[in-house]
Amino acid sequence: MNEILGAAAPTPLQDGFHFPAEWEQHRRTWMCWPARGECFGGAEGILRAKQAYARVARAISSFEPVTLAARPYEVAEARLATGGKVDVVEMPLDDSWARDFGPTFLKNGMGRLAGVQWEFNAWGRKYHPYANDAVFASRVTEAIGARVYTAPLICEGGALHSDGKGTVLTTEQCLLNPNRNPGLSKREIEELLEAYLGARSVIWLGDGFSDMETDGHIDNIACFAGPGRVILGVPPARSHPDYIPVQDALQRLTAVRDAEGRPLEIVELPQPKKQRLSWAGQLLSASYVNFYLVNGALIMPAFDDPNDEAARTILAQCFPGRDIMQIDALDIVQGGGGIHCITQQEPAV
Repeated sequence: MNEILGAAAPTPLQDGFHFPAEWEQHRRTWMCWPARGECFGGAEGILRAKQAYARVARAISSFEPVTLAARPYEVAEARLATGGKVDVVEMPLDDSWARDFGPTFLKNGMGRLAGVQWEFNAWGRKYHPYANDAVFASRVTEAIGARVYTAPLICEGGALHSDGKGTVLTTEQCLLNPNRNPGLSKREIEELLEAYLGARSVIWLGDGFSDMETDGHIDNIACFAGPGRVILGVPPARSHPDYIPVQDALQRLTAVRDAEGRPLEIVELPQPKKQRLSWAGQLLSASYVNFYLVNGALIMPAFDDPNDEAARTILAQCFPGRDIMQIDALDIVQGGGGIHCITQQEPAV
């Protein structure tokens, strides 16, 4: 592991940085304008996705600034679609999931911000090309004048969730997948997460989740609602392919302690009742867990589903005092992700 970490460059942990919680104050939100029609099923699908991304961007802009990266020839389109409510910047892109290939922002409590540039291989080389996305995190971090830490780990931001107090959630299905880090052991990956996120405890959920697009990203499964409190998406029926993996996740979360030694309170969040297929004929990975916290509000998905209102009520109880905005996310989910996947918070320092 010392060879992996290297002896020359200090890590974020050594420099006093840590991975803050999403509910902490933001300076802004980063997003990317949809760029790869392939993942949305073609021209019509990406057009609907652009309209949905624009709705999310406009909603967030009511609470905090939004910076939207777009390819040079699509800047005018993005500005028109977002109604002048966001800052659109030119940047080379291959795809549009700011959570996954954007920087994982860190702060040190002394007014300094940094970003982690994970190695990125397009979710196990599922899409090509991805060279622009593989350096997007560094470009963003450098653009805001923050320090970039390059981590020797293939990882995406949607694979990680933090309580801001040293505990990180992830899944074995993603980070232990042979298409990500075949040469690293579980413990070696933990050591890298500790070094580059300032984590003191890594909680692993398992395998077998139906989300094959991301290979089981945690932000579609579970997230922190506060220190010692975890929201877990629960399938509506035993027949759902995620039922057994979620039951295993429930057992794991019940058995562990966080970095402070606390047992976890688990909030079960009912998932959509309707099972839909994507444009490619696969089970659509629609999840209410895939919401996004902004300053003073929570932006969550709606799926034209009987459980939309029940999920809204539970999340409002988890985050009292926040405005709850529910946005139709079906056209985003068709591309393989959700509202959380298309956003990346830049913390205030």
